[in-house]
Amino acid sequence: MKKQILSLVAAAAVAGAAGANVQADEISVEKGDTLWGLSQKYEVTVNDIKQWNDLSSDMIRAETTLSIFPEKKYIIKSGDTLWAISRNHGVSVSDLMHWNNLSSDLIYPEQALVIHPKGSIKEKPAAPAPKGQEQTEKQQAVQAAEKSPAPEKTAPAESKPAESEGTVSTQPAPEASAPVAQEEVGKEITVTATAYTASCEGCSGVTSTGIDLNANPDQKVISVDPNVIPLGSKVYVEGYGNAIAGDTGGSIKGNKIDVFIPTKEEAIKFGRQTLTVRILD
Repeated sequence: MKKQILSLVAAAAVAGAAGANVQADEISVEKGDTLWGLSQKYEVTVNDIKQWNDLSSDMIRAETTLSIFPEKKYIIKSGDTLWAISRNHGVSVSDLMHWNNLSSDLIYPEQALVIHPKGSIKEKPAAPAPKGQEQTEKQQAVQAAEKSPAPEKTAPAESKPAESEGTVSTQPAPEASAPVAQEEVGKEITVTATAYTASCEGCSGVTSTGIDLNANPDQKVISVDPNVIPLGSKVYVEGYGNAIAGDTGGSIKGNKIDVFIPTKEEAIKFGRQTLTVRILD
């Protein structure tokens, strides 16, 4: 996220709102029942029923039992993210997007989400993927926008250096901070560094790992490309000091970082520098 940050709040932000686990409804198939009819009755999709019951076709037999996971509604609160909501309800981000026909990760306060607790959809690959090309589910630290009048959906802007006005990031957040590979500990890399602040109109000031920069202006945080510097790792940045690799951004790719600086004036003074970063752990 570069950023003037509209991003992930820790999953604890929605922990209190989670309902109790909902068990599947076990229904007995009667003569004349069809998957379509059952999907309409229980307000789920035919594909959901097939996935939950490992059905390879639409044919069902009378007197067999099917598991149906009834839906529940969740009202999004300011600061919520799809990632946090999915963790709280035991489903995946892709499930939430599938059930709610979401084409992006952006969600808004007061928006209602359909959730089928315990009913995670298992995607079936079209064909075996070659080694090294397995898909990994990207975490989306989907942004729950600060409460505002029904926003017009516009494409989120990519991050830019602090010389220009801050932008909102929609960079996905990781499912969990991956442990730093042993060979990367102590590694030094040369990077191009710019600076960013948390103070922009409408921004939450929360990083993709849940650090509230407005509440912790003295916290030293850098925005990184997780493929170069593992997200969540501790680092030493030349001229900046010990910091946490606690943020990401659409424009932060390769050997490039953004360092968090509390004030816009100081961030602009920082400019663009070439620095050495050491990964501590």
